[in-house]
Amino acid sequence: MQIHTPLEASVIRLSLFLAITLTATSLVAQSTSTPVTTTAVLRERTNATQWFSATPSPEQYGHQDSLLRIGIQQRLHQWDYQLELLQAAELFLPNDAVSPVTAQGQLGLGGTYYASNSNNQFPAAASFKTGFLRYHFNESSALRVGRFEFFDGQETSPHNATLAWLQSNRISQRLVGNFGFSNAQRSFDGIEANTGNANWSVTAMAGRATQGVFNMNANPELNVDIQYLAYTRSLAHQHLLVRGFALGYHDGRTGVVKTDNRPLAAREADHSNIRIGTYGTDAIGFVPAGHDTVDLLFWGALQNGRWGTLNQRSGAFAMEGGLRFDRVQTTPWLRAGAFRSTGDNNPNDDIHNTFFQVLPTPRVYARDPFYNLMNSKDQFLQLIDKPTKKLNLRTDLHFLQLTAPADLWYQGGGAFDNKVFGFVGRPANNHASFSSVYDVSADYALNTQLSFGLYYAHVFGKSVVAAIYPADRASNYGYFELDYKLSRPFTR
Repeated sequence: MQIHTPLEASVIRLSLFLAITLTATSLVAQSTSTPVTTTAVLRERTNATQWFSATPSPEQYGHQDSLLRIGIQQRLHQWDYQLELLQAAELFLPNDAVSPVTAQGQLGLGGTYYASNSNNQFPAAASFKTGFLRYHFNESSALRVGRFEFFDGQETSPHNATLAWLQSNRISQRLVGNFGFSNAQRSFDGIEANTGNANWSVTAMAGRATQGVFNMNANPELNVDIQYLAYTRSLAHQHLLVRGFALGYHDGRTGVVKTDNRPLAAREADHSNIRIGTYGTDAIGFVPAGHDTVDLLFWGALQNGRWGTLNQRSGAFAMEGGLRFDRVQTTPWLRAGAFRSTGDNNPNDDIHNTFFQVLPTPRVYARDPFYNLMNSKDQFLQLIDKPTKKLNLRTDLHFLQLTAPADLWYQGGGAFDNKVFGFVGRPANNHASFSSVYDVSADYALNTQLSFGLYYAHVFGKSVVAAIYPADRASNYGYFELDYKLSRPFTR
């Protein structure tokens, strides 16, 4: 029998209570039916990487990501369902982008895909991406069971465009997401219930993570599960959106070596489960400033529990603000912010202080994903512009440091198979000065079905990077992406 922590048990009880309450108090749902709709999403991405270097010859390569999702969906009165298949393939992966020096590790995304697919340069697999059945008690209350994607922080759909952008790009998926930037992505097998009205919502979810992300086979479940409960409320006449949440995480892959700053022998001897509770709140809002708009954001979380044989004590917070010049035709939006998460400066005590990012989509907050939000301090400037209705431009400048010099430089987005931990770490060698990153992107929507994207990032590595890659502490990463989306009702 599996033993649950008090947090896990509470969330499960609350999820069941919410589902029972919905059933007992449900209203007659609107009798809405739609024809069977077929969907297809094709994404082709051509990547170019020049990684940091420890030798005079830098690691440079290109590779191709190919992703196809095809499915059907339908609404039948109070019920709706979705079935979706995913075909993921990597082409021309480099066979020399995994360093024999442990500290140097995988040299960019190409090396990660290669190592995660049994050293195959052309891995491909078809997977069962989503398959769920959902019952609508009314138009704002539903219960969903099956395999589905889940995004923390995106339980509501704000009508205001400013709040919607902040929610999707600066709140959502900090802790739980589908890792959509990766080729095989992530789903959950579980149950989700939600209820509310125009001003508030309650969401409860319990699920088990699937394999995928960098491993092209996204079919199997992992012995990794989460329990999630959130309350979201709109205030100040829809100008402010606040959320409180609790997240339980359990990793029972006891044969996998954990990634932290302890000596290897201590980590190999630790076969205890990870059980962590995360408790947090966030708020996003906007106010008019003459003819312009000011936005503000706060996000914060605390963690406790067990990191194997260690006690978990960690936390993180983010504060951001911006000014959008609405009087200018292209509405340029200038934003700035700071993020800080705890790190662990003592590898020999019984406390693990490194903030744990759980199962996020790291690229939302690290567009060049050579780092994540663990043991991290990030100060940034950001400019967003829209020269035309079809073209979006964005550029970021990040100044990165490690919080704890005795901890690691972390990378990755959490568990994705049963062979490796999912997060990787390189030694900081008692340095805190990490890097600065400049990037720029352009996204053009030709029509509702076809869009193109360009991205480029340059990293100015500092002492943390130079200690591992002394020959060249700079890196470059870019891609060109094509996205095609099709949705057609099936008619006789």
